[in-house]
Amino acid sequence: PSLARSLPALKNHKPLRKRSADPRFAWQDKAADLAAGMRARAAAQGAFIVNMASTGSGKTLGNARAMNALADPATGLRCAFAVGLRTLTLQLGRVYQNELSLTDEQIAIQVGGAASRALFDYWEQQAEATGSASRQELLDEAGSVLYEGDDEHPLLLRLTDDARVRALIEAPLLVCTVDHLTPATESLRGGRQIAPMLRLLTSDLVLDEPDDFDMADLPALTRLVHWAGLLGSRVLLSSATLPPALVEGLFLAYRAGRAVYQRHRGERPGEPVNICCLWIDEFHQTTQDCAEGAAFREAHAQYVHQRMTRLVQAEVRRLARIAPLPDGWHSMKEPERRKDFARLVLEQAWELHQLPHNHATDAASGKCVSLGLIRMANIAPLYDVALAMYGQGAPAPGVRVHLCVYHSQFPLLLRSAIERQLDTLLDRRGAQGGGDPALRRPALRALIGTYPEPHHLFIVLGSPVTEVGRDHDYDWAVVEPSSMRSLIQLAGRVRRHRPGAAGGVNVAVLDSNLRHYKESNKRESSQPAYCKPGFEMEYPPFQLKSHCMRDLLAREMRGAELWAVDAQPRIALTPDKLFPSRRLVDLEHARMHDSMLPKHEGIPTSTHAACLHWSHADHLWLTGLLPQFQRFRYDSQRHDDVALLPDEDEETLVLHRVQDGDRRGEKLYVPVQESLCHRVPEAQLASPGVSPWPQVDLMDELTALAQARGLSLHECAERYATASLPKCEQGWLWHEQLGFNKETF
Repeated sequence: PSLARSLPALKNHKPLRKRSADPRFAWQDKAADLAAGMRARAAAQGAFIVNMASTGSGKTLGNARAMNALADPATGLRCAFAVGLRTLTLQLGRVYQNELSLTDEQIAIQVGGAASRALFDYWEQQAEATGSASRQELLDEAGSVLYEGDDEHPLLLRLTDDARVRALIEAPLLVCTVDHLTPATESLRGGRQIAPMLRLLTSDLVLDEPDDFDMADLPALTRLVHWAGLLGSRVLLSSATLPPALVEGLFLAYRAGRAVYQRHRGERPGEPVNICCLWIDEFHQTTQDCAEGAAFREAHAQYVHQRMTRLVQAEVRRLARIAPLPDGWHSMKEPERRKDFARLVLEQAWELHQLPHNHATDAASGKCVSLGLIRMANIAPLYDVALAMYGQGAPAPGVRVHLCVYHSQFPLLLRSAIERQLDTLLDRRGAQGGGDPALRRPALRALIGTYPEPHHLFIVLGSPVTEVGRDHDYDWAVVEPSSMRSLIQLAGRVRRHRPGAAGGVNVAVLDSNLRHYKESNKRESSQPAYCKPGFEMEYPPFQLKSHCMRDLLAREMRGAELWAVDAQPRIALTPDKLFPSRRLVDLEHARMHDSMLPKHEGIPTSTHAACLHWSHADHLWLTGLLPQFQRFRYDSQRHDDVALLPDEDEETLVLHRVQDGDRRGEKLYVPVQESLCHRVPEAQLASPGVSPWPQVDLMDELTALAQARGLSLHECAERYATASLPKCEQGWLWHEQLGFNKETF
């Protein structure tokens, strides 16, 4: 226990205590003052904090300031900031470094790996050379820790020779993914629990966007929060869309852990647990000590009620309507249905673009320009829809569609290059004189000048990777629905950077999804549609009776044609009687109740519920049994690692499967170009009205990167032209503008 007092901490750091000069962020000062006032009690009783401030209101820095105010000034701040996506760790770490003037000795950042770190540095150098700022995010890889501190603590030196492990424990501030901390509760492999356990033992914990985790990952998240309480950490949950059952369930887990801590390490072990709780957002801040779940539930209810009242009064920036679907889709075969889907969503995009509030007029050319998102649930149909869009052309005369296909199955460097361009173009901050910053981007201006059409639609046809973690601002969106969470998250990318109320509808939600029609020869309710992704299951009460959004969103629509999309349905206090088979948001609340809370009347508790960890007296959560059945980030699908490597003449990229060699760390590259790589013919992308965007050539990008990194082209491709694809015996379709997709003959 004395380790915490001897490790480095952030003491008297002025940027964390500085009052905000911007009135929009004054709430951070109030939150920090309130946290400072409960500092002594929190040290003795533990602290559980909920930050539900809206996107763009300074939630990230507000979290750091609140935790700093809680910390004892004599010992300083030690805190771990855990995010859900590995792509966000370096971005979040850089925000803290820049905004709080932190050195590499004060913060450790768990990055995505050597390849991802190199790409991040490369894009930053490119941005500096061109005078622009890059906020490139990294891609999904295991990786190393960026930390320059002196990790010479005697215990740490005896613990391990691995500097990355020592940095994970020692750094005053740590930015990482939840994946790096969950092993604290999963002692299935000898020693893996030691480093994250010592981190929780010696610092507080901030969980960023905990509601974005899959339902199957909630047990592991609950175990982590329980262990944070057990080891003495204070915990902060940060998200604008926290469901009540999730918050209450994590509080109960924390309380159960804190009870053990106080019995063994508390100054007065016999006193009952009484957690210091704090709720903060941009509207109001409140604190209350909560001894039991009922007290917490009541306090949280009061806070949410006040927040919803303020949200109702706030300006409406996203207005959605439901787009009807053709009756004939049930009788169509799947390929024809996907082609008609392409026609339909392009028509919806064209309708949204024509509305005056959804496009900008280029002063130089007089052309109308908009940037929109078409979100699809799965990559396989997305691929076919993209090809159908090229085949069908623009939705009307005088229209030019610039199409960007964006999903997870691109080679590392290619996806990184696409994201870099999107990050730049979709940054709509800092409009001068009311002009759209996107219209000043050279890449966009070049495309506007190349084609004569008076209307230009820049469309991102994307998978769910577009919803979370991307700081993008679109003019409009067309959505294939999956869940209420998905709708709210995606709507948050519309007018994200630009204040002011929406002038009208800017989101079109399709009345159902493609999966609903997949089993058209069976009864409508026989197969779940809103799953993979989504919350629907194959059995009651988590099976929907209708898959039409007009039925599922009837309460939110209230008979109107338009729906103001915000976080209210997700954070709303659920009524005594849920209707999970009839309402989309009730389905999500019911699933969350089932997983996070003890048995609820009318809703059976699953044997895989997260609440098993703290609600059962047999202490099952202290064994290695549950982690084997409730594995974090478990993916049952088998994958193949592949790489596109140059041929002998370095003119063509050839697909190779990456396999482990006989020696440790050895990689073998087996050519599979002829047997497994099926290139999409260029003719299928030739279209009179649809053009690929952005223009990215993988060989050119590899050549430039190889020169910048001092590598051979082959070495560069082995590191950066890689992808992890679902295993498929028939192989994969491939095109640089479309990425990879499983081949189905």
